[in-house]
Amino acid sequence: MHADARSEAERRFDLPAGTFPFESRFCHIGDAKLHYVDEGSGPLLFMLHGNPTWSFVYRHIISALREDYRCVALDLAGFGLSQAPPHFKFYPEDHAKLVAAFLNALDLEDATLVAHDWGAPIGLWAMNATEGRITRLCLGNTWAWPVNGDFHFEWFSRLMGGAVGHFLTNHRLAFVNFVMPASMKRRKLSEIELSAYRAPFTERSSRKPLYVFPRQITAAHAWLTELEESVRQFQGPAYLIWPDGDIAFREKELDRWRRTLPQTEVGIINRCGHYLWEDAPDECIDHLRASQR
Repeated sequence: MHADARSEAERRFDLPAGTFPFESRFCHIGDAKLHYVDEGSGPLLFMLHGNPTWSFVYRHIISALREDYRCVALDLAGFGLSQAPPHFKFYPEDHAKLVAAFLNALDLEDATLVAHDWGAPIGLWAMNATEGRITRLCLGNTWAWPVNGDFHFEWFSRLMGGAVGHFLTNHRLAFVNFVMPASMKRRKLSEIELSAYRAPFTERSSRKPLYVFPRQITAAHAWLTELEESVRQFQGPAYLIWPDGDIAFREKELDRWRRTLPQTEVGIINRCGHYLWEDAPDECIDHLRASQR
């Protein structure tokens, strides 16, 4: 009888060997148990995912870059293999405090923050709370300011963060089964890939973080206002990898980034949707390398 050669994440989520071929590591922050991978050596890339993904979304990036970079990819509490502490609210400020504590616990220094979606504002707050831990930015499609009053964001926050979104999340796992596939522009997610994204949320009791995040798009107004002010003070290198086919973050948000961080370099990925690391991994890898020059 052959020993199971799959990684811990592959075994836990019943995925084929080679799907996520990285060693699982865990860091205890209070009552939280945070899962991460730490692969390779060299300049540090610290990767944070958004909703509804986990470190699996960076598997292509890690595999390609670990020969030249140290790639640390963290699962936010309640996502992937990370366990949230009891009574955790899943607000972005709560995630950000855990991420800051994680950076300190691992004594990570001089890292490039690689993130998109909610991973970026969470990581930017942690950057400002931990001096010298994050010194460069390579962000995908995201934001770091309040969006209240912008109908584009208001309707989505109300729909997917309200009663309808709660129902669709609990009964249909909507973000994985509908939002992710509809967001892809270049290719279709395979059934194995979708299984990897469904796996952390097989129980309805585990799905709360999926509908808290959209609600917080508008509910976190005060937190995002403070975040924007602090991000404006960032003087380090900044790079944006920007898909031109993202329904969520548009040219309007890209222009806001250029005003917020005038030093930002921008790499456009044509015909690419919201989940850029899945839709166009090769181009993302090229842009990540460019951001380090």
